[in-house]
Amino acid sequence: MAQPSLKISLQTLKRNRPLFMLCIGALCVLISTFAVSASSLFYVRYVLNDTGLFTVLVLVQNLVGTVASAPLVPGMVARIGKKNTFLIGALLGTCGYLLFFWVSVWSLPVALVALAIASIGQGVTMTVMWALEADTVEYGEYLTGVRIEGLTYSLFSFTRKCGQAIGGSIPAFILGLSGYIAKSGANAGSYYGHPHINCLSTLRILCYWHSLLSGFIRSRIKNSKKSWFEIDNRKKVQQQLISDITN
Repeated sequence: MAQPSLKISLQTLKRNRPLFMLCIGALCVLISTFAVSASSLFYVRYVLNDTGLFTVLVLVQNLVGTVASAPLVPGMVARIGKKNTFLIGALLGTCGYLLFFWVSVWSLPVALVALAIASIGQGVTMTVMWALEADTVEYGEYLTGVRIEGLTYSLFSFTRKCGQAIGGSIPAFILGLSGYIAKSGANAGSYYGHPHINCLSTLRILCYWHSLLSGFIRSRIKNSKKSWFEIDNRKKVQQQLISDITN
């Protein structure tokens, strides 16, 4: 099949609404994840008063979520499907962050457990997100007959990078608005109510929002089996035509 022109590719991309919804969901996930990561140093320095715990916090946020979620995803997808797995991961992440929101200043062990739960939920969500992205490629081909996986993956990756950048900057903006002064011990105690809690409040809203978006994706691709079957039939017909011409 000839390479589609840029105009045709953009028209195909424009009609793929589940892809745009998934991109917005990915933006929310990455903003929430990187907002928490960026505020971790402030949390251990001014709330826990122990910067030595920063390494522990980073390991819980990154290593635990990756190691624990990776083996869970294949089984969950096989049992309940990709969209439901995405929703469960989003719900688990939301519950973990809400628990961390309430107990992080009172009990460090419970806060670490809550952060681990949230990390696992985020890991599940971000892992299955790539499988959903592949489905949007198939969905676009089903609608238009044009397959543009390169452009689709590019848009999705660009959206993820935007989420990382925005999420990493959120704590800085909140700190600036709260009147934070670096190395000022006199104000440290009052800052817990500004950057950390506000960051987690924003994160909670984002988690709910991307859960709703994933539900929209599920409703838009509810006839996926029919779509994949039709695409497979098209490919078989194309292969048969090529075989007839060459022979």
